[in-house]
Amino acid sequence: MRLELGLKIGLGVLVYMTFFMLFLWLASERIIRRFFRMTVHSLDTAARQRMRENRERLSLLLERKGPLFRIEQNLVYSGLGVRWNWLTPEVWIVLNLLAGAGGYFLVLLATGNWLAGLAVMGGLQVLRHVVMGALMGRNYRSVNDNLLKFLDFLGNYSITAGEVTSILNQISRYLDEPLRSVLDACYYEAQTTGDTSLALLSMADKIEHPMFKELVQNIEVSVRYSADFTVLVSNSRRAVREHMRTRQERRSMVKEALVNMVILLGMSVVVILAVGQLVGASISQILLQTLPGRISLVVIISIFVLFYGQIRKLDR
Repeated sequence: MRLELGLKIGLGVLVYMTFFMLFLWLASERIIRRFFRMTVHSLDTAARQRMRENRERLSLLLERKGPLFRIEQNLVYSGLGVRWNWLTPEVWIVLNLLAGAGGYFLVLLATGNWLAGLAVMGGLQVLRHVVMGALMGRNYRSVNDNLLKFLDFLGNYSITAGEVTSILNQISRYLDEPLRSVLDACYYEAQTTGDTSLALLSMADKIEHPMFKELVQNIEVSVRYSADFTVLVSNSRRAVREHMRTRQERRSMVKEALVNMVILLGMSVVVILAVGQLVGASISQILLQTLPGRISLVVIISIFVLFYGQIRKLDR
């Protein structure tokens, strides 16, 4: 008995000394620091190269696509990429992987249930998607509410091709975010690079609203060919009013669908309670501890996720 206890203590001390020596070796060789610096440098280099290629394709009016480009768009449209310039798609992917792995292992260590860890990983991704969608929706609504004001301010100026970015800088103070920031950025980029057309195209690329994109692209064409801005503003004002009328009709459809979904949810709860009374089991046992219950729960969650996606599309 004493021999066995001594062996366990000796083995524990040996394992501890091994990890302690490994830690000292890593610290002396600065391996972790060098690995971290190398990773940061690689991510920064990849982000710079991708941004350079995107701007080249933007200046040539070429289509840009791919998972990294979609992530970058979402970061910009949500305002996260504008507020934190270091938050590139590469860094975003790494942060999501670390958050998912950290949540999984913390739950695994706390409960010993790997399914619960996977559920937490999935929950974190759903939460990320919901938060990102909420931020993008807020910016979209802000742009939609400021479009007519933006056009009214443009119509109050006698705009020429050479001063269009200066006018944008003057009226930006009267608009809400994110328009204020992108108008100022457009002005400073045009002053720095001297390329007004690329500055306007870059500004349109930072806003999700299709009417704003179309308006800025028309302004860029007018700048290129010195067209009349008065006609452009007048036609754009009519198009924006028509867009708002159509969007209001879609929002009415969304509200009706929400009412139907709430009714469906209430009916589902009543059915589950009735089944629980019949079989003499609680709802949590039915949904979490039986195969049909788990399948039903997955189906219900999938329906709500799809419904949420359709609501976001209709609200655009």
